[in-house]
Amino acid sequence: MTCVVGGEVHTKYARLVTELLAPWIWVFGLPFVVAAQATRELGPTLLWGAVVGVTGSLIPMAVVMRGVKQGRYDSHHVTIREHRLVPFIATIVSVGSGWLILGLGDAPPQVLALSVSLFVSLLVMLGITFGLSWKVSMHSGVAAGATVVLAVTFGPWLALVGILVALVAWSRVALGDHTTGQVVAGVFVGAGVGGALFWVLTGVT
Repeated sequence: MTCVVGGEVHTKYARLVTELLAPWIWVFGLPFVVAAQATRELGPTLLWGAVVGVTGSLIPMAVVMRGVKQGRYDSHHVTIREHRLVPFIATIVSVGSGWLILGLGDAPPQVLALSVSLFVSLLVMLGITFGLSWKVSMHSGVAAGATVVLAVTFGPWLALVGILVALVAWSRVALGDHTTGQVVAGVFVGAGVGGALFWVLTGVT
């Protein structure tokens, strides 16, 4: 009985972490934080944050939720690798559109850099998922990339957010949605591609 109850609690906390630190939450909130630091004004912060947040998070999530409602996906996390192609493409098209809006609207370079880094990260994850037929973890990838973006934007002490990355990685493995290798690969892609690209594009030294 104790083992069963312990296992249920373990799963409950893992599920809570997975939901609270899901990719769409990171991608929606992060642009507002970056925009606030770049503009120091409420109006531009809301405008540019919304462009990246909506195109990078809300629109792709709407596509996924529609697929879940129609029975095409197992859940809003789309845990089956073969089902991820349409959500990936929808996200890439949406993020690319946001990228164009930012460019045409003369958005702050930091916000544009964030959008571009998200776009490139998605392309790399798409290549791994279908080119290598391997289900790299989006959860750990997005969390790791966001941690690097925060550290670049506000200073090295924000690297402490990496504790949340570890929690995300643990939750994905604990729930059986990913292997340890898949969450580690996600961290490397998120930090090494998305985070590093943001650092290069913003010219922070």
